[in-house]
Amino acid sequence: MFAALPEEIHELGRRFEQAGHELALVGGPVRDAVLGRSSADLDFTTSARPEQTEQILRGWTHDGAIWDMGREFGTLGGVRNGVKVEITTYRTDSYDPDSRRPQVAFGDTLDGDLSRRDFTVNAMAVRLPSLELVDPFDGLGDLSRHLLRTPVAPEQSFDDDPLRMMRAVRFVSQLGFDIEPATAAAIGELAPRIAIVSAERVREELSRLLLGAQPRRALEQMTDLGLAEQVLPELPAMRLTIDEHHRHKDVYEHSLTVLEQAIDLESPAGSGGPCERPDLVLRLAALMHDVGKPATRRYEDGGVVTFRFHETVGARMTAKRLKALTFDKDTTKKVARLVELHLRFHGYADDPWTDSAVRRYVTDAGDLLQHLHRLTRADVTTGNRRKARRLAEAYDELEERIDALAAQEEIDRIRPDLDGNRIMELLQIPPGRAVGEAYRFLLDLRMEHGPLGEERAEAELRRWWQEREG
Repeated sequence: MFAALPEEIHELGRRFEQAGHELALVGGPVRDAVLGRSSADLDFTTSARPEQTEQILRGWTHDGAIWDMGREFGTLGGVRNGVKVEITTYRTDSYDPDSRRPQVAFGDTLDGDLSRRDFTVNAMAVRLPSLELVDPFDGLGDLSRHLLRTPVAPEQSFDDDPLRMMRAVRFVSQLGFDIEPATAAAIGELAPRIAIVSAERVREELSRLLLGAQPRRALEQMTDLGLAEQVLPELPAMRLTIDEHHRHKDVYEHSLTVLEQAIDLESPAGSGGPCERPDLVLRLAALMHDVGKPATRRYEDGGVVTFRFHETVGARMTAKRLKALTFDKDTTKKVARLVELHLRFHGYADDPWTDSAVRRYVTDAGDLLQHLHRLTRADVTTGNRRKARRLAEAYDELEERIDALAAQEEIDRIRPDLDGNRIMELLQIPPGRAVGEAYRFLLDLRMEHGPLGEERAEAELRRWWQEREG
């Protein structure tokens, strides 16, 4: 399987060998090759010191160009014929207890370098150019068992680099692996150590977890091991809340089910369809949509439990958490908006909307309409098949009405029949608040009645202005 590496890599291995240095492909690319998966990253480790690696790389690349932003950690990179490599000198890191920034010391052996890797499945290497597999910690065995285990004592590994705990649950999602019991126990014990890791690094691991194949399993592990309490405390908090249907199903389980169902509604990867898999905004919204329920739970007469305005509270909580995790502004805004809108459809099945209400639904959703469609459908987790079918049919009807109105009116570009310039010309007023009020009046008419035509819009505007001015 490793003989299929690009010829450029075999040549690089020969160059290091001729210079008297060891070179080995290491980590994820080796693991993925054994699993039959492709890997875009080609990471290597070497006995050569950075200045020696630099000399070899300059001869290997066609133009002599390399990048050395990681020189402080012994890492240099280069590219030849589109084959990109990063090469790091053998290391034996030590860590400050209050920081995950390593104090880098160069090592002398491949086995020593592999011992500092996060998990045994990532602590395998392939020597070049001989293609000899090096597996001092039985990574192959753990791959066959689908098991995540640390090369050294897990307490030491996670204490040195707490981000490895987030990597563990991320691999649960991406690879479908289980965390070995002693390794899981160490995560449970050391979970508070994740606080020394930057929010950016935590966000990166959480995002990759959510975009993996089995995010539910990983989130359950995060919650059970206490990691979620540290990085996403709203998730375990939902365990305490019984849902409004009184079926002994807590909101935590409901939210994870909604996440799974939302994923099932994504368009296939590469299809170019709406919400193409994997869609981070949709998955975050599905996970967080009921996050406001614990804060809004109230017990009414007769034992009834209510969660009034939980969508509004949840939207604020979602925005706050995503900002704390340093998600970008666009993602934060979109996810919070979907949380705010996720209940909007409720009641439609019992009392279908007017065309005006349908227009407002589309306008409020904006470019998130396709996400809202999927989130709303995914939010049906009732075991009552008749009720589930009725809700699905009602949403089918709503989507058909949206499509019909869109064909009639290009609903996604709704504007009043008159623009601001015409309003000022007709009413003979300068720019200012009154123009905005007139614009909103015409927009409301447009929402309520559809296209009015310029003549009727002008008549309605004159009538409104006369009443306004007394």
